[in-house]
Amino acid sequence: MSTKIATAAPRKSSAVPRTPITLAIDIGGTGIKAMLLDARGKPISERMRILTPAVPTPLAVMRTLDKVRSSLPGFDRVSVGFPGVVKRGVTYIAVNLHPRWANFPLELTLEKRWKKPVRVANDAAVQGYGAIKGQGVELVLTLGTGVGSSLFTDGKLCPGLELGHHPWREKTYEDYLGKQGLSKYGKKHWNKRLEEAIEQTTHTFNWDHLYLGGGNARKITLKLPKNISIISNDDGIFGGVALWRE
Repeated sequence: MSTKIATAAPRKSSAVPRTPITLAIDIGGTGIKAMLLDARGKPISERMRILTPAVPTPLAVMRTLDKVRSSLPGFDRVSVGFPGVVKRGVTYIAVNLHPRWANFPLELTLEKRWKKPVRVANDAAVQGYGAIKGQGVELVLTLGTGVGSSLFTDGKLCPGLELGHHPWREKTYEDYLGKQGLSKYGKKHWNKRLEEAIEQTTHTFNWDHLYLGGGNARKITLKLPKNISIISNDDGIFGGVALWRE
C-alpha cells in the first residue's frame, strides 16, 4: 500500500485561533485523503492521500485510518466524509466499499479507538459544505468511483439524498455516470449522459446552483452556464469543520 503526500503548501492564514484542530478525512472508493484544519477550516498541514484497501471492509479501512492518524497527529476532533448513507454516525450502505458497512457504527467506533470526538457524514454532504454559498437551493453531485449527491437549502443540509442509486433511464445515475459507466461508454458519451442528468435534476430539484465535483469532474467537456460550477476535490476535506457547526 502506498502513501502519497501532496506537494502543495498549506494556505496562509491571518492570526486567528488555531484550535480546535480538526482532522478532516475523506474516504473514497480508491483513495483516502486527510488534512489538519484550524478553527476556521483553513489547512495547517499538507494533504495526505493513501490508497483505499483493495478489499475495503470496516476493519481494513480502520487500519488504514490508523496510519492517517499517525501521520497527522495533534488534532482535537475528527470529521469524516463517507461514501454512502450515514445517519447519526452509523453507515447504512456503501455500494463502492463493502457490504459489511451495513449498520456499522463508524462514529462511535472511531471515538472509542482514538479517544477523540468524531462526526461522520456523507462525503458529498461534506464536500458541499466546503463549496456552497448558502443561498437558495444548491445541489452537489460528485463524479468519482460512484455518484454522490447532497442538497442544501439556504445552507442547511437536506440529509439522506442518495441520487446515484435512483432509477434513471434504463438503469441508475451511477450506472451511467460512475467510474464503470465512464469506462464502458467513453468520455464523449459520458458527457452526453451528464448533460441529460443535469437537465433532469434541474426539473427535479429546481436548484439555483449546481456544483460538480469528484475525481472525474476534470473529464467534463460541456460548456457550463454561470449557475453550474466545477469544484475542487479538496472541498471534501475543507467542509469537515462545518460538521461541528450543525
